[in-house]
Amino acid sequence: MTNNHIVQKLWNLCDVLRDDGINYSDYVTELVLLLFIKMVHENTESGALKQHPLPQGCRWTDLNRQSGINLLNDYKRILLALSTGRHANGDIAHEDPLISAIYADAQTRLREPRHLEQMIKSLDQIDWFSAQKDGLGDLYEGLLQKNATETKSGAGQYFTPRVLIDAMVRCVKPEAGEVIQDPAAGTGGFLIAADRYIKDHTDELFDLNGEAQHFQKNKAFIGIELVPSTRRLALMNCLLHGMEGDAEGVVHLGNALGQAGASLEPVDIVLANPPFGTAKGGEASISRDDLTYKTSNKQLAFVQHIYRTLKPGGCAAVVLPDNVLFEAGVGTEIRRDLMHKCNLHTILRLPTGIFYAAGVKTNVLFFNKGSAKDPYQEENCTQHTWVYDLRTNIPSFGKRSPFREEHLKPFEKCYGNKPDGTSRRSEGDWSFCAESNGSDKGAEQTIENSRWRRFSRDWIAEQKGDSLDISWLKDADSIDASELPQPAELAAEAMGELVQALGELDGLMRELGSEEEISKSEMHLSHILNLTRTEAV
Repeated sequence: MTNNHIVQKLWNLCDVLRDDGINYSDYVTELVLLLFIKMVHENTESGALKQHPLPQGCRWTDLNRQSGINLLNDYKRILLALSTGRHANGDIAHEDPLISAIYADAQTRLREPRHLEQMIKSLDQIDWFSAQKDGLGDLYEGLLQKNATETKSGAGQYFTPRVLIDAMVRCVKPEAGEVIQDPAAGTGGFLIAADRYIKDHTDELFDLNGEAQHFQKNKAFIGIELVPSTRRLALMNCLLHGMEGDAEGVVHLGNALGQAGASLEPVDIVLANPPFGTAKGGEASISRDDLTYKTSNKQLAFVQHIYRTLKPGGCAAVVLPDNVLFEAGVGTEIRRDLMHKCNLHTILRLPTGIFYAAGVKTNVLFFNKGSAKDPYQEENCTQHTWVYDLRTNIPSFGKRSPFREEHLKPFEKCYGNKPDGTSRRSEGDWSFCAESNGSDKGAEQTIENSRWRRFSRDWIAEQKGDSLDISWLKDADSIDASELPQPAELAAEAMGELVQALGELDGLMRELGSEEEISKSEMHLSHILNLTRTEAV
């Protein structure tokens, strides 16, 4: 049984939750409270989880042997003990701050014991041996992604596609010993992908000594998440992937645009997809004294946080909506400051339809603190910026035509092997040649119809006014105004079509015997066209 089949089985349990009156948006939160207890049991049984075990009296075997009202009451007791660290009688249940953080304020909305019993039996029937071969963490991520694709829940409105996350990680190439941050962590996708990349290149960390392994598990990753329920999912996700973090876990609860973000130490890498939109409460909700440019635009505030939190030479890959690239006023000032203090070496224009919110147009900005030659340079760091257009003349993506890894491979090849963007590069990529120039693949390949071009810092300032909304490809579906007929010809053609349609309607009405209505319509038409009755007839 594949993880995809297991994810579908888990998602089907939402029908049980719905029968108990639980809202669609609460499905995953309710499900994972129980699922995590089961996954810890499976990981403990297999020996994969040696730390952070659940305390006695709060384990899977304490649940699946019961039924009826005793089962529901005991489940509520377990959630309380995991959340507070104490049993209802005041006795200590556990002293693990990470487990307390995962189950903070955890409550079940289940009211029918039979529904809880049905869920427990269903979880016991899953082929966990097959699931463990792919990793329970990956199974958990699959459930989160399934929730994101279900647009009714709204939980994954801007869920970052896994293929995009992986491509961004492959470009920045994180290494063991580096500190990696996501200031808008969500369910931890970027941090987990970076951890997976490092493990793949260190034989699951076995190439590292004990001290380095401890660093990777406890200090290498740091995330900030504002929403408690989302942070709970992130903490579970990280722990199931062997990422423990500090006493608060890998993902801390807080606002990266507030004190929680201001107190973060400088890092080597930032991977992020900040939430879209304007901050509720305007500038007041962005309470950072260290941000030079005051704004109510969350992405612009996050951009400032990101390039300020990078160590000299540190790199960032950040998903941002189009408006950040062209917004005037303070937006222009922030882009100038970014290009002044960092080397903004690459922009990837993403296709529409890859995020679950329809119509969202996004980009990935890749930049390094300092210049390409000197990581400690603090002025005029950007000399030129490369842009890859993966949007113009690209088919729309959705559930029936998913965005896949192969769509990003041409960009990765152009990006090169060096994470700071200093690989030898040359303009021109025609991986989607037929689409890019609106003709067949035999069309002439010129820089103007390639997807990969370089623009100097001076050109961006002089020709674009420091807007980074840079495009050059001609849309194959657009109509060239110079090729349109004269206005008089278009008007005559439209008039002919209207006359033909009126004639057909007149014949239909006569067959229906609507002579009186025809007469009224003819009089109205003659008035509009300024005709005599005879001319109209």
